[in-house]
Amino acid sequence: MVHRLSEKEAERLYEKYQTPAHVIAHCREVTRVACGIAEQLNKHGYHLDLDLIRGAGLAHDVARTSEEHWNVGAEILRGLGYDDEANIVQQHMSYQFKPVDRLTETDMVCFGDRLVKEHDYVGVDERFRYIMDKAPKRPGIREHLIERREEMRSLLNQIENIIGVSMDALFKQEKVIMN
Repeated sequence: MVHRLSEKEAERLYEKYQTPAHVIAHCREVTRVACGIAEQLNKHGYHLDLDLIRGAGLAHDVARTSEEHWNVGAEILRGLGYDDEANIVQQHMSYQFKPVDRLTETDMVCFGDRLVKEHDYVGVDERFRYIMDKAPKRPGIREHLIERREEMRSLLNQIENIIGVSMDALFKQEKVIMN
């Protein structure tokens, strides 16, 4: 049996590497979304490892305050023997999604990350608007991001057709305003 990163171990990593509270909240929401998509796909014949998705999701930004946080986070995880989680963390910033019939745990974590802004599920369009606003204004960047958004939108539509429910229906949470 493969040993997976637990929530308790992720908490220890957050403390050790001084992961900011807002980043921890982001990691938790990415994990909720990634695991939710995987659970739905598993009901429709997929065999995705939810423990791997949970561990990688919780750890994907553990080193967010570091330059090249994806490489730093992967090194931390590899040093602890979490090679599978490390591989996902290392890829999460530039990952190219697999076709719908070959989705992996990495796809799930990357989907979660691209559907969550800060600590809220926001969906594809709002998340990509946020990314585009932050992106460097160099030639070709905007076009590249639009292409990635359309690829993701298409793949998510395919997933929604498989699971029979929209991502918004699964993950949008009404915000309760307290008076």
